[in-house]
Amino acid sequence: MDKTLLPIRIAFVLICAAAGWLVSATTLAGDDRRALPIAVGLAIGVLVVLVDFMLKGFSLRGLSAMTFGIGLGLLVAHMFSISPLLEISSDPLGPRGLEPGTIYLIRVALFVICPYLATVIALRGKDEFNLVIPYVRFVPHEVDVPLVVVDSRALIDGRISRLCESGFMSAALVIPRFVQAELQRVADLPDPTQQARGRRGLEVLGELRKIKNLDIRVTDSEVTKEEHVDAKLVFLAQSMGAKLLTTDYNLAKMAEFNRVAWLDLNQLAKALRPELTVGNSVEVDLVKPGKEEGQAIGFLEDGSMVVVNAAKAYIGKRVQAEIISVLPTAGGKMVFTRLIGAAE
Repeated sequence: MDKTLLPIRIAFVLICAAAGWLVSATTLAGDDRRALPIAVGLAIGVLVVLVDFMLKGFSLRGLSAMTFGIGLGLLVAHMFSISPLLEISSDPLGPRGLEPGTIYLIRVALFVICPYLATVIALRGKDEFNLVIPYVRFVPHEVDVPLVVVDSRALIDGRISRLCESGFMSAALVIPRFVQAELQRVADLPDPTQQARGRRGLEVLGELRKIKNLDIRVTDSEVTKEEHVDAKLVFLAQSMGAKLLTTDYNLAKMAEFNRVAWLDLNQLAKALRPELTVGNSVEVDLVKPGKEEGQAIGFLEDGSMVVVNAAKAYIGKRVQAEIISVLPTAGGKMVFTRLIGAAE
């Protein structure tokens, strides 16, 4: 971006200098004083470029809030200036009315102070402002579409992509920029484990983009940079009236405290676990042989051990088995099954 702006800035400064020369050529008869307008034009161009550097990092979000503040301040100042409080005195020595000079000074003060105060207030609350004003808010025009703000840990978990592929996710996914930045930061850590987690989250983002008919929205709202990522997520979801999707129990409780509806993938997985009752079938990955001849052992997601009879030849594969008995143990449940066949 800087390489693109550099020639534009240089061209702007040269145009300002050329404009100064043009003014001198059209207004001054002699050539002895033309250097001054050219220098003035050059100085104005450099000054504008310096202001440009000072405004680095000032986003469109801030500009919209500032514009709203200036407009509101001018409106308030105008309403005060036309009010009966500022009446011109017909008799300079009378008790009623104000002097024209006094009214002029009051109006000038109003048109300076009111826009300033309104702009400062708008900039301080620019996050709330940009989540409310329709043309700034990234929420779709269809206001009935539910929104779900996605946590970085839900992306690292990976199950969200399979959930969206299944078609059960009917809401629009909102992925804030600071969540993407958090994944990138984790992926750049020297710790191989954390690095793998961050890369997994970035891969899931790519997988979500490839899912057809999945509504994904990206917000540039940074909220308050000093706040923790969890606080940003809760604030963003609260401001947008969206739900929060996460796998972190503490974040879920924090959202609940702030009256933000939350979705936990772990709770969803727990709710979708099949009932371990006699006669039902389960799918399990067989990992090792059992104690009895021909038996093979696998484990369910909740840690329950599954013993499959006559399935030793299927070790290392996923099979479907019918439950014949369930034995509660101190470490969970032990499920005895008979082999139905290899899972598809």
